[in-house]
Amino acid sequence: MASVIEVPELVERSALAAGAASWLAALPDLVGDLATEWELSVGGPLPGGTESCVVGVTQADGTPAVLKLLLPRTGDEVVERAGRHEAAVLRLADGDGCVRLFRSDLDGSALLLERLGPSLSTLGLPIGRRLEIMTATVARLWRRAPTDTLPSGAARASQLVRSVIETWERLDRPCSERVVEHAVRCGERRRRAHDDERIVLVHGDVHQWNTLASDRGFLLIDPDGLRAEPEYDLGILMREDPVELVTGRPRDRAEWLASRCGLDAEAIWEWGVIERVANGLSWAATGDDDEADRILRVAEVIAADPG
Repeated sequence: MASVIEVPELVERSALAAGAASWLAALPDLVGDLATEWELSVGGPLPGGTESCVVGVTQADGTPAVLKLLLPRTGDEVVERAGRHEAAVLRLADGDGCVRLFRSDLDGSALLLERLGPSLSTLGLPIGRRLEIMTATVARLWRRAPTDTLPSGAARASQLVRSVIETWERLDRPCSERVVEHAVRCGERRRRAHDDERIVLVHGDVHQWNTLASDRGFLLIDPDGLRAEPEYDLGILMREDPVELVTGRPRDRAEWLASRCGLDAEAIWEWGVIERVANGLSWAATGDDDEADRILRVAEVIAADPG
C-alpha cells in the first residue's frame, strides 16, 4: 500500500539534479512496501536530509524509529555503495557512538534507525564545547575494522585529490592555484602515510549537524565509513567552522584536538586542509557561492601561511 510522502524541497532538488525523478515518483510505494514488510506505522517526513528521504515511523512494539531511503546515484562507485557502507559502520559500532541500526535492505538503500533528539547545531553551544562533545563521541566509534568491508583512508585521500583538481578545472579555477597545490600536497602526504597498524573504523563526516542528542548521550548519524587513521575524523573538525579557525592561530585547533585524543596534530592539520578545499569546491559546484566563498577564503589564508 502506498503512503503519502511529502518530500522536502532540498531532497526533491537533489533527486531531480541527479536524474532520479523515477525514484521520487516511486517513494510512496517504496515506503508503503517497507512499512508492510517491517511492520511500521508511517508518520511524516523529518527535516535535515539532502541525499535521502527520512520519515518518522513507529515499530510494531511501539518503538519510535526513522526510515531512511537513500537517493540513488549511478556512475559513481563510492556513492553507489554509500548505503552499504553506512549499514556496515552501524553494525560494527552496534550503537556505541553512533545511532543504532534496527534493519536494512540488502543494498543499504533503506535503513531503519533509532530515533534521536535534536542536533548539536541547534543547542547554541560555544565552539569549544561542541568540539569536546564531538571528539568524545567519535572516539567511542574508533575500533579495528575488517579489511574487506570499507574503503581505506589512502583511497579517500586519492579521491579527494582527484576531486579537488578536476572540480577546480571544471569550475574555471574559483580559488588560487596556491590553494589547490597546498591541498594536493597535504592529500598526497596522507595517502603515503597510510599505515595498516593504525587503521580503525572512522565515521568520515563528523560535524555538529551529524551529532544528535539522545538518552544515551550524543550519537553520530550518517557515517561515510572508512578504514583510516583516526586523525581523519578530526580533520573534518578542522574543516568545519572555518571562519572561527582564522580568528586566532589556525594550528591551535589541530594541536588541541591532537592533545585531547592522543593523536598526531600534523596529520589532523593535513586532513583538514584537503577536506576544506574539497568541501569548498563542492559547494561551488552546487551553485552555493556564498558558502563556497566563505570556505575558500579561509583556504586562501591557510595556504598563504601554511606554517
